[in-house]
Amino acid sequence: MNLYVVALLIGGILLAVYVLIFQILGLRMIRSNEVAVVEKWWSIHGSLRNSIIALNGEAGYSPDLLRGGIHFRSTLMYRIHKYPLITIPQGQIAYIFAKDGIPLSPTQSLGKVIPEANNFQDVRGFLKNGGQKGPQRGILREGTYAINLAQFVVITLNDIKAILNVSKKERLELESMQQTLIQRNAFVPVIIMGRGNESSDLMGIVTIHDSLPLQQGEIIAPYVGEGHSSYQDPEKFIELGGRRGKQIEVLTDGTYYINRLFATVEFRPKTVVPIGNVGVVVSFFGAQGVDTTGADYKHGELVETGCKGVLQKPLMPGKYAFNTDAGKVVLVPTTNIILKWNRGEVGEHKYDQNLSEVDIITKDAFEPSLPLSVVMHIDYKQAPWVIQRFGDISMLVNQSLDPLVSAYFKDVAQTKTLIELIQERSSIRERAVVEMKEKFNKYNLQLEEVLIGTPKSSKDDIQIENILTQLRERQIAEEKKITYQKQQSAAESEKSLREAQAIAEQQSYLTKSKIQIEIEGNNGAALASKAEQEANQIIALAKANASKVRLEGEADASKESNIGLAKAQAIDAQVKAYGGSEYRIIQEITDKLADAIKNTHVDIVPKTIVTMGNSGEEGASSSSTILDALLKLITIDKLGVSLPKVSESEKEQVSIID
Repeated sequence: MNLYVVALLIGGILLAVYVLIFQILGLRMIRSNEVAVVEKWWSIHGSLRNSIIALNGEAGYSPDLLRGGIHFRSTLMYRIHKYPLITIPQGQIAYIFAKDGIPLSPTQSLGKVIPEANNFQDVRGFLKNGGQKGPQRGILREGTYAINLAQFVVITLNDIKAILNVSKKERLELESMQQTLIQRNAFVPVIIMGRGNESSDLMGIVTIHDSLPLQQGEIIAPYVGEGHSSYQDPEKFIELGGRRGKQIEVLTDGTYYINRLFATVEFRPKTVVPIGNVGVVVSFFGAQGVDTTGADYKHGELVETGCKGVLQKPLMPGKYAFNTDAGKVVLVPTTNIILKWNRGEVGEHKYDQNLSEVDIITKDAFEPSLPLSVVMHIDYKQAPWVIQRFGDISMLVNQSLDPLVSAYFKDVAQTKTLIELIQERSSIRERAVVEMKEKFNKYNLQLEEVLIGTPKSSKDDIQIENILTQLRERQIAEEKKITYQKQQSAAESEKSLREAQAIAEQQSYLTKSKIQIEIEGNNGAALASKAEQEANQIIALAKANASKVRLEGEADASKESNIGLAKAQAIDAQVKAYGGSEYRIIQEITDKLADAIKNTHVDIVPKTIVTMGNSGEEGASSSSTILDALLKLITIDKLGVSLPKVSESEKEQVSIID
């Protein structure tokens, strides 16, 4: 019994000590990674009416936190709400919702930033310096914070940190806010970054949701300067006069910790002006500019940078973070533009997609379609003038150039027959370049070239094709003539070439022959000289011999004359004896012939004798031969002696001989 009593006494003492220490004295142990919100049950200062935080000792939530250590708060007066410190992971953002403070003004959607609140860790400083209830412009970046969750609700990617005094309705509103932030990817900073050292192809278009509205007539907020650190300092942005809505200033490469309840960011590609183009800026934002075109230009205005309208200075090739909500960039090629009036072909720039062949009527009533190509150029300084006047290049081509070019060639075709249109194409083209260049200059365009194709007919019309066939056949004939002339010329050239080659091959022989000719000439000259000397010698000897002969002849002349006279007398006597000079000559010839037969070794008498037969006259020998008759006839003929008329038998013999 005594032990039981002792135990009861000890238990009573311990209970009394517990009640004294933990209940009456309120001993509280707070770890170093924890904080505690003190809620006061009752106070002599009364209770709160329109607020949650008791700044003056009223019953309610204390603005001050209990940090790590031992604290005494009697449970008879206080309730302690203990929770871990708020930690924001690296690379993340947390959003704050204030449950107590001054209400937001009609122009506000977020509570202003209170520097004295020390990143929402000083509730007293927040409330005493004008802190407002509701979602806040300020955010929490990575780090650990001692936040009074009785005053502030911390919204993170994975949690809504608040103590148990949040109603169900408030909880639903906070969860809706969290989902909105998740959709905006708002729990991470805005990162715009390219690969390596290259700039990103993206930019950020910013829309502000908390500030004064835009002025009447504006569609985009004006530029307010660099003091707001690219929308990371909301209070400074508003202080500089920034307004809600789309912002003219864009975000480029970098990392930005932006409150996505204050500003949303839309990623868009940067504007690229390729090489061979310029970008004409049409600005939707700015003040009313002063026209720079001059009084003579009646088609519109060009303005300076920062004004509303078509800017006078175009963008050169490059990459630009151009806010496409504040204007647009119209690309204008500065390279040659080829426009093709042909259904089957489209130029590189594709401005001629709607163009087709020009339907013409010739002087001789043919109706072909004429394909054309026009090469033009736009001076980069004139590009804003063209865009200001026509809007874009496609509209220029379809509404101005197409009617202009078509009408010109229709007029030309009416003055030419189909054959003339084909054969005089070169002269027509040259004339078109000169005349159309003036028309293009009026549109601030530079015409480079006009190319004319072959007239085409419809599928059912074969008349044009027949004419073209005739022209082709005629041309083929002309080409053949030229080909034959060329072949003839080539043959002559080949002949000359072969002669030259033959001469070249025999050149060594020609050289040797020329040298030989010179040698023979020299030898001949030597022989001629020698012959001349010998001739002179012979002449001299001949003269000497002549003199000798003359002298001897004179001595023998008398003797010879006597002998000759004697012979003459003898011959004369012989002639008389023969009966005439003819018979004497025959005798001498016969003697000469007998001597020749005597001295020769040729058979004179034929081995075979052909007799003439009997002549039928008296006294004729039957043994006469053909040779005898032949010799007689030849001898008589040579002497010129007339023979008596021959008989018929003799004619037959002569006929046989022939």
